[in-house]
Amino acid sequence: METILYMDKTILWFIRNNIVNDYFTWFMKFVSNIGNSGIIWILITLMLIIYKPTRRIGIICAIALVEEVIVCNGIIKHLVKRGRPWTKINGLNPLVKKPTDYSFPSGHSSSSFAVGYTMLRKGNKKIGIPAIILAILIAFSRLYVAVHFPSDVVTGIIIGIIFSYVGEYSLKLIEKKNSSENKE
Repeated sequence: METILYMDKTILWFIRNNIVNDYFTWFMKFVSNIGNSGIIWILITLMLIIYKPTRRIGIICAIALVEEVIVCNGIIKHLVKRGRPWTKINGLNPLVKKPTDYSFPSGHSSSSFAVGYTMLRKGNKKIGIPAIILAILIAFSRLYVAVHFPSDVVTGIIIGIIFSYVGEYSLKLIEKKNSSENKE
């Protein structure tokens, strides 16, 4: 754990000392805020569901989001109970309002990749590439504004990618159950 914490601290200080600047900070705060509570991904998912050609992708995204939130925010965060970076790194203060929940894993990153990666995998390039770019920006913004450790963000990304597949598998199970019930 000490090695991971050392790498996390090194990366966060590198970002703060070499990337953070007055011109970029407003943008990173904005990007971080649009990821709050998964609102941007919920809206995108609803738009996908409403538009018939992307409805299936939207349903997969919705299932992935629900499952990911339950596991990430409802279970893992409360089992691990990791404090935020400013509780472990003296002098590294966040650039946004301090979140009050636990740090590990990053819910912003997991929800972003649950939807963004699904759109990349299942959609066309017109929707997939912008979605994954937005997911990457939101994940990075959490490091930029210093509210997550890099290991929180990487784990969140992995969880999101996993639930992209789990959401699709869950939909197939639901469809299979519905089709067998309709045959009876």
